[in-house]
Amino acid sequence: GLLKVDVLGLGMLTAIRKALTALNAHRGTNLTVATVPPEDPETYQMLQRGDSVGVFQVESRAQMAMLPRLRPQHFYDLVIEVAIVRPGPIQGDMVHPYLRRRKGEEEVEYPHPKLERILKKTLGVPIFQEQVMKLAVEAAGYTPGEADQLRRDMAAWRKSGRIEKHRSRMVPRMLEAGIPEEFAERVFSQIRGFGEYGFPESHAASFALLAYVTAWLRRHHHEAFTCAILNAQPMGFYSPATLVEDAKRHGVEVLPIDINKSSWDCILEKRVNSNSSVRMGLRYVKGLGTVERERIELAEAPHPNLATFVRRSRLNKKALHTLAEAGAFECFGLHRRDAIWQVRSLSRFAQDSLPLEPASSQISFASLAKEDVVLWDYRSTHHSTRGHPMRGLRDALRARGFPEASAFRDHEHGEKLDYVGMVICRQRPGTASGVTFFTLEDETGFVNLVVWKPIFDRHAALAKTATLLGVSGEIQKADGVIHLIAKSLWAPDLSLAEHAHRSRDFH
Repeated sequence: GLLKVDVLGLGMLTAIRKALTALNAHRGTNLTVATVPPEDPETYQMLQRGDSVGVFQVESRAQMAMLPRLRPQHFYDLVIEVAIVRPGPIQGDMVHPYLRRRKGEEEVEYPHPKLERILKKTLGVPIFQEQVMKLAVEAAGYTPGEADQLRRDMAAWRKSGRIEKHRSRMVPRMLEAGIPEEFAERVFSQIRGFGEYGFPESHAASFALLAYVTAWLRRHHHEAFTCAILNAQPMGFYSPATLVEDAKRHGVEVLPIDINKSSWDCILEKRVNSNSSVRMGLRYVKGLGTVERERIELAEAPHPNLATFVRRSRLNKKALHTLAEAGAFECFGLHRRDAIWQVRSLSRFAQDSLPLEPASSQISFASLAKEDVVLWDYRSTHHSTRGHPMRGLRDALRARGFPEASAFRDHEHGEKLDYVGMVICRQRPGTASGVTFFTLEDETGFVNLVVWKPIFDRHAALAKTATLLGVSGEIQKADGVIHLIAKSLWAPDLSLAEHAHRSRDFH
């Protein structure tokens, strides 16, 4: 007689709360999850392009490839989107029939008239766990008790034999009821897939709501969305560096860490044009922890000069050096090398009140080149607001004939080309028959790379470890989705590879 309720804690709930709090404070609104405008056309248009970095549940490579194919236009489309890229529907070969029927390329048919009620919302294709259970009752004569046991066995998560024992009961009974054998076998394949992972409709609907809210925030308030998701890390598929670059490509101004303006968390700063910028937080400076945070906050910015900050904060030499390396003291007119030199001296007198020597008597170092500034950012904060590591390589890459990611849309299906990009994601789903999906990034966007198992095995060491990866492949275009099918992988020359290796560590 007990009711079991699963309560799932999600990092995205934290991100949504932070985004709405910041948005309401800056815009004077009173938005909640319940009052986010529903069925917003611009939000769905963004999702239809597969433009979904950071959006809950639909930011993976597989989901980004599915979005332009499914082209969600309403909330229930998102419910299906969330549920369909799962082992159950994929292994049951339900994905392509659904997409063909949705596009009108295949007639919507039901294997038996009495199943129309169960399958009508999903165009005759079972996608959700509840549909599979109802099919077992209607088409295979399962009793409610047997259907509940099927549910338990589908949720048993790979326990040997729990699902297989249903085949001898379900398939013959479906054949007796006049269900075509092909459909019966596909349904059972899907049930087997649900033993790996599948969604109930109610679960998918709950996730779809959060997907819609985060997509709406990203479309209409990208600055608040970015600020919140950076403050909710670690979570999701993408590193803070990729989230920052994506925001910049969408017109969001992201400002660097500044000891006088940054808080511990990322914050929104109002600009003259009434838009808000994201100011990166001190939380992203490597090596700073709770003790350093408390001392910085007790010191109470703003500070007139570096010496005053050193005395007020009483940070140790290591923390001061890291802040200097991250460019946090540029507000005092100090380039990074000069700041490092000065904190080495000042840190010895942090407890005293000795004044800083006049600037004219200080040693002055040459400023860093622009490319080196970006590399120092990545080394000290794992991101840069000042540029992308690939931008420093662009002239050399262009001279070698390698295109930017944004140029891929101008290439034709089947065209062969070479590309060099930074690896930000590797995925090998269990349903992908050994295929590994890479996401490569440069300063203009992403390239979706497909590496078949023989190619991966041939270049295994490079495929597993490379930060900067060269690819020779063939363009594949379908339904607005562009992939580069790898024919070979290679390491770019040492000067490029060394530059990339110094710039970032994604993991």
